[in-house]
Amino acid sequence: MEVDDRVISISDFNLSYLLLAQRMILEHDAEAMFRLGVSQEVAEIIGGLSPTQLVKLARTNILLCAFRFDNHSLLSTLANGSPQHDLQQ
Repeated sequence: MEVDDRVISISDFNLSYLLLAQRMILEHDAEAMFRLGVSQEVAEIIGGLSPTQLVKLARTNILLCAFRFDNHSLLSTLANGSPQHDLQQ
């Protein structure tokens, strides 16, 4: 995969993420903030963006979301196919 293809893939991923995040925030903001790991201020901004603004924000060469797998035991549990019930909700 060439650099241009990666940038396009990242932009596409970002747009999908932002659209999902916005939908989650508009449907149930407290749950969305927990699941997305964002503050109320960030949730309000994402929730209020227009489609044009979402597309513009998505067009970057960095991922806008962050994986929260900094906990080795959590990642190990998920990778071994036996996620805890709490993680599935």
